[in-house]
Amino acid sequence: MHDGHQIVSVEDYEQYVGAETIDRIMKKAKPLQDLHTVHVNSTYYGGGVAEILSSLVLLFNSVGIKTGWRIIQGSPDFFSITKKVHNALQGGEINLSELKREIYEVAIQENAIRNHLDHDMVIIHDPQPLAMIEHFRKRGPWIWRCHIDMSDPHAELWHYLVHYVEQYDGVILSLKEYKRKLKTPQIFFQPAIDVFTIKNKELTDDEIQERLDHYDIPTDLPIVAQISRFDPWKDPKGVIEAFQIARKQVDATLVLVGNVATDDPEGHEVYESLLDCREDRIIILSFQDSALVNALQRKADVIIQKSIKEGFGLTVAEAMWKGTAVIGGNVGGIRHQITDGENGFLVSSVQETADRIVQLLKDRELRERIGHAARENVRKRYLMTRLLEQYLDLYNSYETAYKIRRKSIIFHK
Repeated sequence: MHDGHQIVSVEDYEQYVGAETIDRIMKKAKPLQDLHTVHVNSTYYGGGVAEILSSLVLLFNSVGIKTGWRIIQGSPDFFSITKKVHNALQGGEINLSELKREIYEVAIQENAIRNHLDHDMVIIHDPQPLAMIEHFRKRGPWIWRCHIDMSDPHAELWHYLVHYVEQYDGVILSLKEYKRKLKTPQIFFQPAIDVFTIKNKELTDDEIQERLDHYDIPTDLPIVAQISRFDPWKDPKGVIEAFQIARKQVDATLVLVGNVATDDPEGHEVYESLLDCREDRIIILSFQDSALVNALQRKADVIIQKSIKEGFGLTVAEAMWKGTAVIGGNVGGIRHQITDGENGFLVSSVQETADRIVQLLKDRELRERIGHAARENVRKRYLMTRLLEQYLDLYNSYETAYKIRRKSIIFHK
């Protein structure tokens, strides 16, 4: 069993998913032992993509598949543009000027020179490194994994990006409703969590209290919290408004905790815009502290994720895993994780959010029932072993196709 000090292997998950699942994963991995694969994204920390990769890459290696992880580099101008691209893929506006395209394309070319992606399988994550495919001769399949809600992308931007997307052998999206009209085959993988990380592992009451004390977070009243990047799409101002309405009926403390990812220059501005709202019972913190996140998700009576747009929302699954009652925006991946009234609540307005805060804080039995159902839902559907197995199925399908093609080429020679 994993003791908290060793690298996690797939066998550590047996206590949660059973021996049969682990055996099935190992059998699927066996034909792929000779593969050398790589994942490419734009940041090592901050946000769900980096968290998934930090665990998934290690799990791939634990089942015998040589797997690397590369991070692209870029100037502040590059990441400012890719943040605008990210927002526009979710329906926001963008002025896609010639200069913006040039900055993006030059940075991509520089990264292509620095990185030698001659692997058997290459998985490119999100729009930041998307165009790298233009600069390599493929030895095997290239897959684009987009974690963003693309149900209504900016038309001009999408027209520009399709040229790159359709050079890939496959596209992975989080949900079927994000499917686009493409020549490239599309498949759908929902994200997953690693229950052994500092953010998700079991904590004692003393460990929880130590982290909260360290940041002077009071525990004398019920805690309502939202934990996510400081991003307009996460609607932190709406959370504050909902809390201010709710506390007319219930006494509580609101805690907003977020971080600023290295590829998100907008985050600091959002954080700064919230600081005037701080008071004794509205605490706003910007720290990269996974143990604090874990402690807060376990101690909070209610966790909120009031997103306006959300590709998936791993913070929802993380809080549900701790058995905490979650109120989530009725958007994107959140509504796939939460069944309204059964393992959490879905909301579409500030007033609905306030009403659910009041309802949950007044009814401990309801909180406990929903929290128990939430944890079980994550155990069944959102652990990292499920995501690993989906990738193995994909790899095996491509390996079979490529072996057939290689044999055909040899035969015709």
